[in-house]
Amino acid sequence: MPPPSPQPGEGAAAAPGEAAVEPGAAAVEPGAAAAEPGAIGSSTSRALREVADSVTHSRPRRPGDGTDPGIPVAATVVVLRDTDRRLEVLMMQRPDRGSFAGAWVFPGGKLEAADRAGVGEPEIDIARRAAVRETREETGLELPPDVLVPLSCWDPPPGVALRIRTWFFLAPAPQGELSLSADEAVAAAWDSPAELLARHGRGELTLYPPTWVTLHGLATHPDAASAFGAASMAGVERFETVARRGGEGPLLMWEGDAEYEPDAEATASDPLPAAARHRLEIGALPWRYLRTG
Repeated sequence: MPPPSPQPGEGAAAAPGEAAVEPGAAAVEPGAAAAEPGAIGSSTSRALREVADSVTHSRPRRPGDGTDPGIPVAATVVVLRDTDRRLEVLMMQRPDRGSFAGAWVFPGGKLEAADRAGVGEPEIDIARRAAVRETREETGLELPPDVLVPLSCWDPPPGVALRIRTWFFLAPAPQGELSLSADEAVAAAWDSPAELLARHGRGELTLYPPTWVTLHGLATHPDAASAFGAASMAGVERFETVARRGGEGPLLMWEGDAEYEPDAEATASDPLPAAARHRLEIGALPWRYLRTG
């Protein structure tokens, strides 16, 4: 899924955390560049409208939705590095145009024909090559394919207008300098997952749900080794999303939530407890991620 984008404006936007780089700049190092909260409201509102629309226009999930060959597929890379103080992740801000405009995202984009090595190969293998290519094109960073660790696969609610199945990979930060593609990003920064979530909760930057949930998971890890180890042990987690409207606004749910399949309790031999939750409540900031079990 093409990552989100920046604030309205013609110039390069400020980074979300300690370090920023504009298109054409060579490197990103911790510094004092702080983002300006102004002008982010419009992109945040746009993101919320898009998610709210998914509640209105989505339909119930059907078998095969999560592997539907008829929808576009994308790949994104969560590039991690350790500093003396914390785990940091590389984020980019998209230009203020197109899908996901105004949001901070991980490098990534749609699979292309050149990413395919042969007929019938697994989609994850094609996504891995696309992830390496997109990272190189957007950031100038070269990632050996074998260092990518599969993390998750996200499938948006079926029936929505913009639906792209996206593979997420973890990767260690490589040697080399960042060189952003001006067509793909207006700024980039290294920051901690916890700080990014906090700033989103204050309305200072825009994130989309897959990015938010990924950062939420990374925030529990003290360093990159911990994150890589957990991902390797868990394998690919699939987020086959349904969108609903709750008492406090839109919410997204995944398997493991007692209300994920409304009619499942009547037919399941081993129904989930009524209190089982796996959902993201997005009606107001800060968002709330609930997961039991």
